[in-house]
Amino acid sequence: MNVTLKTLGLTTALALVAGVVSAQEFSLNLSTSQTLQDPLVIAMQGAEQRIEERSEGRVDVTIYPSSQLGEDNDVLEQIRNGAPIAALVDAGRLAPLHAELGILAAPYLVDDYTQYAAITDSPVYGEWVEELAESSGIRLLNYNWFQGTRQMITKKEITAPADLSGVRVRTIDAPSWIATVESMGATAAPMAWSEVYSALQLGAIDGAEAQLTGAYGIKLHEVATNIALTNHIQLFTGLATSQAWWESLPEDIRTIIDEELKAAGDEATRMTVERLGEVQTEMEAAGVVFNEVDMAPFRDATASVYEEVGLVEAREALQPYLPSAQ
Repeated sequence: MNVTLKTLGLTTALALVAGVVSAQEFSLNLSTSQTLQDPLVIAMQGAEQRIEERSEGRVDVTIYPSSQLGEDNDVLEQIRNGAPIAALVDAGRLAPLHAELGILAAPYLVDDYTQYAAITDSPVYGEWVEELAESSGIRLLNYNWFQGTRQMITKKEITAPADLSGVRVRTIDAPSWIATVESMGATAAPMAWSEVYSALQLGAIDGAEAQLTGAYGIKLHEVATNIALTNHIQLFTGLATSQAWWESLPEDIRTIIDEELKAAGDEATRMTVERLGEVQTEMEAAGVVFNEVDMAPFRDATASVYEEVGLVEAREALQPYLPSAQ
């Protein structure tokens, strides 16, 4: 709009400016560790546009990829303090705040990513979400953002758990993740995702367990050229935000944000699934060797994780919604 104070007069111009400021009543910052090119961030960009359009400019959405607001655990602390942030995190990071949620990041819980819907649609999961909000001040808005299946990315070839002995493997800094890596035979090395490339390059670690899209996004294939297809965790994530901030929003704004972020999670999942095969082909062209391992020994090795981190009862609660019951 080409207008000036001279053309409109001071009073009219100030009224226009005030109108623009008041139109943006609420701000929402979306945080993720993934890069701009990742399907998750692309889906967030679509949600950003739709939320701003449906709210008629009342909500201003800003996306912060590549951990620009800080590492996930740090961002969760900001959220607990009431910051208007929704961070894309896995439930393993929420387990210290509500132990049962750690089951969502437990090894070999399901065989296929599509089987998670029955879990997150269940009343058991719904109760955990409400208990988390009440006890920690964190509201888990959704849990339908599939990032891919976690694989073992290493400098040397891995064919069995015994091959991981003495191998330092980066994982997420959360109890179930650390226990999973160590039960598979490796030495867990929790660290920030943004530090993994340089740690591999410098020899501080020997590998990382990650999904292919995330690994390709930060070019891990340049510093680790063996990938064992262990399929140990189907990595779903969800957007966690401040319960106090969420409750402060008008109902119509909550509805818009809730609906659009859930739709974005479904879109991110679709794009991720489409991208996984392409990424493997591109990695193979770059010299990465993919190894189809026998998953049974890895599955057996990680069976103890549920008892080790206190998830036996949580798994029993979810039993009616797990693949074996369907």
